[in-house]
Amino acid sequence: MIEFTTDEPVNQVDTEVPHLDDISDVNSSDHDNVVSNHEEEVEMESPEEEEPFTRTRNPPGYLKDYITRREAEENDLQNGLAMFNTSIDPSNFDEASKLKVWREAMKQEIEVIESNNTWELTDLPTGCKKIGVKWIYKTKLNEKGEVEKYKARLVAKGYAQKLGIDYNEVFAPVARWDTIRTILAVAACRGWKVYQLDVKSAFLHGELIEVVYVEQPLGYQKKDANKVYKLKKALYGLRQAPRAWYRKIESYFVQENFEKCSHEHTLFVKNNSDGRMLIVSLYVDNFI
Repeated sequence: MIEFTTDEPVNQVDTEVPHLDDISDVNSSDHDNVVSNHEEEVEMESPEEEEPFTRTRNPPGYLKDYITRREAEENDLQNGLAMFNTSIDPSNFDEASKLKVWREAMKQEIEVIESNNTWELTDLPTGCKKIGVKWIYKTKLNEKGEVEKYKARLVAKGYAQKLGIDYNEVFAPVARWDTIRTILAVAACRGWKVYQLDVKSAFLHGELIEVVYVEQPLGYQKKDANKVYKLKKALYGLRQAPRAWYRKIESYFVQENFEKCSHEHTLFVKNNSDGRMLIVSLYVDNFI
């Protein structure tokens, strides 16, 4: 067993136990110093500002041989050239009736509906329900951002219709984009002329098979307010309106000796005796 010894005398240290109040004073002072030092460190540190994230666009290499106008469009957007309608359109009839421009727009819409023989005023038969209508207002702008037209559209509340009672079929075909691109490609190769047509108030020409009653529109009640309109032709908002319009325009093309494509029901072709050909593609109320 090895024993370690030292020649130096061991001094006895007198230790005095501090009072509890003294300990609390020391601890509180030390804590205050630590908190103050921490606050100074926080104040000294300045948060780094994060740089805004910018996405680098790397278009495919083959696009270098083409003019895509992507840069020009991005510059236009950055320069604030995009058109926005800052005007607030009326949300209901009470607001629109206070302005002359909207009163004139509603008057024109009613005149178009009545001149088209869309409805007739009658009594609501027992057991039948009427469908509500509402006014929709939209300010249309031209390419310069100027007001071109104030449009008021009378729309039926089609969501209140019931399947099997107010309507049956609602499907209406539209042209596929492949068909439109093919027509334009063939026309460009052969030097044909291409025209674009837009049918005004197209859905108002569709003849209804079902019996539908609608209430009289606000501001244009005639005679007895309890009377309703029986629709002869469709109104915007009816579930069967697109199908009724397609059925109408299809019957017209067939009457004019057009041949309907069996694979594309919106493509109609007519061959004249002099060898000329007329091709029509239908997309809702637009033709090419």
